[in-house]
Amino acid sequence: MTQPNVATPDSNTPGGLKGRIDRYFEISARGSSFGSEVRGGLVTFVTMAYIVVLNPIILSGKPDVAGNELAFDQVGAVTALTAGVMTILFGVVSRLPFGFAAGLGINAFLAFSVVGQVTWPEAMAIVMINGALIVLLAVTGLRRMIFNAVPVELKLAITVGIGLFIAFIGFVNSGFVTSTTQNSPPVGLGIGGSVATIPTLLFVITLLITGVLVARKVKGGLLIGLLTGTVLAVIVEAVWHLGSAQENPGGWGLTIPSLSGSPFSVPDLSLIGAVSFDFGKVGVITVIMLVFTLLFTNFFDAMGTFTGLSREAGLADEKGNFPRLKSALVVEGVGAVAGGFTSSSSNTVFVESGAGIGEGARTGFANIITGLMFIAAMFLTPLTGIVPTEVAAAALVIVGALMMAQIKHIDFSDFAVLLPVFLTITVMPMTYSIANGIGAGFVSWVFVQVLAGKAKKVHWLLWIVALGFVVFFARGPIESLLS
Repeated sequence: MTQPNVATPDSNTPGGLKGRIDRYFEISARGSSFGSEVRGGLVTFVTMAYIVVLNPIILSGKPDVAGNELAFDQVGAVTALTAGVMTILFGVVSRLPFGFAAGLGINAFLAFSVVGQVTWPEAMAIVMINGALIVLLAVTGLRRMIFNAVPVELKLAITVGIGLFIAFIGFVNSGFVTSTTQNSPPVGLGIGGSVATIPTLLFVITLLITGVLVARKVKGGLLIGLLTGTVLAVIVEAVWHLGSAQENPGGWGLTIPSLSGSPFSVPDLSLIGAVSFDFGKVGVITVIMLVFTLLFTNFFDAMGTFTGLSREAGLADEKGNFPRLKSALVVEGVGAVAGGFTSSSSNTVFVESGAGIGEGARTGFANIITGLMFIAAMFLTPLTGIVPTEVAAAALVIVGALMMAQIKHIDFSDFAVLLPVFLTITVMPMTYSIANGIGAGFVSWVFVQVLAGKAKKVHWLLWIVALGFVVFFARGPIESLLS
């Protein structure tokens, strides 16, 4: 397999334990260094750390059909633990710099759709079934076959679409882009068309500082930008006491950058193993449709993210494949099983890992750093709130811009290629779902290519996947008919 930007080890490779670690993770072979890996791992954690706070916000306080709820501190503890363990496991097995944590979208689906029909233990059992199926597909090679069947143009489009998606997440998290009233466009700039809050202004300042550092190719530019923005945020909060946006319209969106109080807390891990496979009170059709929805979302979200991150890291060949693809797909499925077992929701690869890659991470050694930081976060939960989402959002926008550069490799001269690529790129951020963008691209690729007289370019597996996405997009009406 051709691996761009990968050098061969030379006499400069360190000896002893450090040398063995270097050779195992292929740090020197990929043109990286221990310093770059550590910085990249730290940046990935900083941009992902919000999940320790956001996942409990989404999952806790939502009563299931039996009226039971998950506790905030319990969800926060298992979120950090599972993210840490899975990130380290993925780094050691696949040797790729992709962080893992509870998948956004999947957790919201559980909280707002699934537990309206089942209990929390049953919902987490469904997540585990979804993960087991993903592992089975990966072990049998079917998942890799589907991965290889995707045209290179769509793989590139997925990378670009994820870049826009990451940037859009950053803009929304920072308050730079907000939803508006029904009589206006669905989204707008800040408040009333202006950058009207200090946290959003701080996002702009951090974005510009980080952008200049990256443009000047300063080592650690992303990390320096994040640290600078965080220091400014702590000073701003100490002076103006903005507080939470829920209490003050001009406050911080999710985390308040304050150093007050004890930084330590004892994690409550009692949610581990709180699952139930007793679906006696739920119809078989309901369970099947819930598993199907989770499987499609998990499967293609991860596939798209793998594609985008491997290209951003310069580890993908001309067809979009990357080293140890099968093991990466297997471990990703294990992440879903682990997330269900710990009640933290399905754990999957995070697009925010692109921030660490942008900082220089090229190997799984960066995951060791990220994972250890997550495990430490179990005991230092108050510290995860120091970096406000408005500051972390600046790094996401920078990474989105870097991933957008892949669009130069797509030939837009053929409209049969242009339309599916366009839909893939635009549907992701517009629907806030990687899976939706991939589905729109797959369905339109098969439909347009066949009717344009280019059926030979369509792999037979794409027919099956496209049909699956048609069912996925129409799952609501289908479930209603079957019920």
